[in-house]
Amino acid sequence: MASTRSYEQVASGVSSLTKSQLKRRLLNFKGRLRLDFTEKYLDSLTVDKLRHILAAALLTNMKNHV
Repeated sequence: MASTRSYEQVASGVSSLTKSQLKRRLLNFKGRLRLDFTEKYLDSLTVDKLRHILAAALLTNMKNHV
């Protein structure tokens, strides 16, 4: 299982991203979890929701690589 430190690093990294950075990361996400969002849909979300989605995807990806 990933360490608490790893989770904190993901949260810290995601919290510092701008909306355009979050959108770019989500649109180009490479991992076992397949994300299929349109740019129009991501534009309609708040920065907090985008952060939540990206953090969840990254943490899920970390969990799957243990």
